[in-house]
Amino acid sequence: MKFNLLKKHAPNAKALSFLRYIGPGLLVTVGFIDPGNWASNIAAGADYGYALLWMVTLSTVMLIVLQHNAAHLGIVTGKCLSEAATENIRPWLKNAILTSALLASVSTALAELLGGAIALNMLFKIPLKLGAVMVLAVVLFLQFTNSYKKIEKIIIGFVSLIGLSFLYEMLIVHVDWRAAAAGWVTPAFPPGAMPVIMSVLGAVVMPHNLFLHSEIIQSRQWNLEDELIIRRQLKYEFADTLLSMIIGWAINSAMILMAATTFFVKSMPVNDLAQAQTMLQPLLGGGAAAVFAVALLFAGISSSLTAGMAGGSIFAGMFGEPYDIKDVHSKIGVLLTMVPAVVIIFFIRSPFDGLVYSQMLLSIQLPITIFTQIYLTSSKKVMGKYANSVTDKILLWTFAVIVTALNLWLLASTIFGL
Repeated sequence: MKFNLLKKHAPNAKALSFLRYIGPGLLVTVGFIDPGNWASNIAAGADYGYALLWMVTLSTVMLIVLQHNAAHLGIVTGKCLSEAATENIRPWLKNAILTSALLASVSTALAELLGGAIALNMLFKIPLKLGAVMVLAVVLFLQFTNSYKKIEKIIIGFVSLIGLSFLYEMLIVHVDWRAAAAGWVTPAFPPGAMPVIMSVLGAVVMPHNLFLHSEIIQSRQWNLEDELIIRRQLKYEFADTLLSMIIGWAINSAMILMAATTFFVKSMPVNDLAQAQTMLQPLLGGGAAAVFAVALLFAGISSSLTAGMAGGSIFAGMFGEPYDIKDVHSKIGVLLTMVPAVVIIFFIRSPFDGLVYSQMLLSIQLPITIFTQIYLTSSKKVMGKYANSVTDKILLWTFAVIVTALNLWLLASTIFGL
């Protein structure tokens, strides 16, 4: 029984019963607003104004489709992506896939912990390495002392605070909403913008989030022997995913809008998060700069939590087990994800290097996870009559190829300077 939350009865059919399903999508959303996305979004707004808002829209559409497909697997099979791979893929190949996914979770955790450490340095001048250890201590405390439901509520709270922080930022800047509306739906490729476009679109779908969503959606499982309940579960899951991804779209858009209305209009390029916070102070006042740093801290902590949960789910799944923080395999998975990430931070030359290296590993691993997921969700042996339809396959493969091409392009440009 996963999370000790399964019940052998159908959910309330009233409209408000949907609220009982809100949560899993928001946990995934924090991966869409992690410190890495902050850097890309702020660079997009500072360098190109409203012109690249369309990439947030496109990335959100791709994210909805792929995350819904991952959750679909969890609902229908009662297993996460890692468990399904263990059960349906040859052991040597399964071990290679899941080991690479665990390494990707470490890479993700590195960027998230680094983001939290940068925020602590902004707020209290705490050295980055010490800040990373402090964020790690908070994250491990929350993961090992709270049930899943409490973690879910904490992260929803963090997402809400991040959203409110950027709402505050929006209230004190002047946004050209007509230009913004055009930017959201009109693809544009300004000269020199391809690296920024690739970094946002290519990194928006993260391997650990696909594993995580297929796991945590089962906290809303009911009696899966009843086809009507399965269909209702799928409907509510999609609504949760759609709502959550729209929230992620709004927050990411707000980052670009904030950068466009402050830095772009004054022709001030921004190369890192600390620089952005420093520049905000004379432009918008100390309050805005502090809100920016606090929101980054919340983003770093919440995304670190989900990275650790994903690592625990992947490692437990290698043994055919669900994520359960009371179980030794889940605990080991969390530690194997979080502790090495902090150790690596001690050896990198600069925060920028850390973000570059983490993105490189994600660029290599992401296609492996996406193609594994599509293989499993397209298999009638795994999914039965709920296997991907022809339309589903076309859409999934199209997005998979786009995301993969962008990630490989980004990897090549990073290594060879293309």
